[in-house]
Amino acid sequence: MEQEKETQHQNSEERLKEAARIEFMRKGYAAAKIRDIAKAADTNLALLNYYFRSKENLFQIVMAENVDKLFENILPVLNDSNTSLEVKLVLISKLYTKMLLDEPSLPIFVLNEIQTNPEGFGNQIRFNQNVMNSHYITQLAETDKDTDPIHHLITYLGMILFPFVMKPVMQATGAILPEKFTNMIKQREKLAPVWMMTLLNLPGLPSSNSVDV
Repeated sequence: MEQEKETQHQNSEERLKEAARIEFMRKGYAAAKIRDIAKAADTNLALLNYYFRSKENLFQIVMAENVDKLFENILPVLNDSNTSLEVKLVLISKLYTKMLLDEPSLPIFVLNEIQTNPEGFGNQIRFNQNVMNSHYITQLAETDKDTDPIHHLITYLGMILFPFVMKPVMQATGAILPEKFTNMIKQREKLAPVWMMTLLNLPGLPSSNSVDV
């Protein structure tokens, strides 16, 4: 009986978190309503308050889980001292493309939070620790000693992320049909590392070299 109750509690908590994730993704923190979250999770406000105490606490939990999605697979790649910069570029493109195809609303959500709470978001993702002190940044700095590596970081992230930001505009204007968007992204997954290697004057990967995630 106790085990059954515990399972029910876990299921209710997970339903609330999933409903909150969708609500926050669609509307952002300010516009999201806890009443709508409870309704979407097929539960009530009392239970939501019991588990999470407040909208702010619930948002912080959802944000933390989204940040984990952003970094859980990419951090080992950024800090792997045994892989070349070329291999890292290919892996970054593959990993982020897969994640963003699975979670297409994530870029808009992240951009919204960067705009509304840049310091809090930066602290939460531990940007300096996780990214700016990574082996990847060191390799960029060594490859192009005349350019601050943050320029190359922003450029590469833009190549991968920006199409997802522009997706609603492109589809609303008929610039690209919904069914063709995924094909375009898959093409960019392969092209982005090539473009970046060209920008950095890197020789590129041997044609026979395949990089697996």
